[in-house]
Amino acid sequence: MRVAALYDVHGNLPALEAVLAEVEQEAPDVVLVGGDVSAGAFPAECLELLRSLGDRAVWVRGNCDRVLAEGGADHGLADAWCGAQLSEQQRAFLGGLPPSVVLEVDGLGPVLFCHASPRSDEEILTQRSPETRLEAALAGVRERTVVHGHVHVAYERELGRYRVISPGSLGMPYADAPGAYWGMFGPGYEPRRTAYDRPLRADGCGRLSHLPRRVRA
Repeated sequence: MRVAALYDVHGNLPALEAVLAEVEQEAPDVVLVGGDVSAGAFPAECLELLRSLGDRAVWVRGNCDRVLAEGGADHGLADAWCGAQLSEQQRAFLGGLPPSVVLEVDGLGPVLFCHASPRSDEEILTQRSPETRLEAALAGVRERTVVHGHVHVAYERELGRYRVISPGSLGMPYADAPGAYWGMFGPGYEPRRTAYDRPLRADGCGRLSHLPRRVRA
């Protein structure tokens, strides 16, 4: 199985459209939606675009998805405004997503996909996290490859038998090079960056209009 992993869209519709156009060219078996889809400028639009993929999409719930499902109380980006843009059915969909999934990936075997860590949707794991924290977060995990998001930074790290991968954020990356960050899995792992045109103007609602443009890093 080949998997395109898209994490932390955060309501960035132009970035999502550009990435999905590139994903279509790759024709993976699964599009893994790694959480925090709707907390941003285009909450409902991003959610419905990904839902239009049907059974090709496999979902993991992020911390912002959980907060929006609860009505969007003020939690930074996952605030009351974003919650108000979603219908009750859309919020219920987000709230019902699983915290993690395991997929059999070509060349990697069973891979655990979660949002922040295998034990939490808010835990911070980075390339510089102490080994003791990483060991605790991975305790009891049988899969050798663990993929997560939440920190919006792309990195790879090995610890003992484990390989930990963060593809970075599609909609709000913390990176020197601008673009939408995601990952292709199978066979092996290939980090990706899709560039898209910068904002051109604000529409009548104060949201930014873009024209996506796709390139490969």
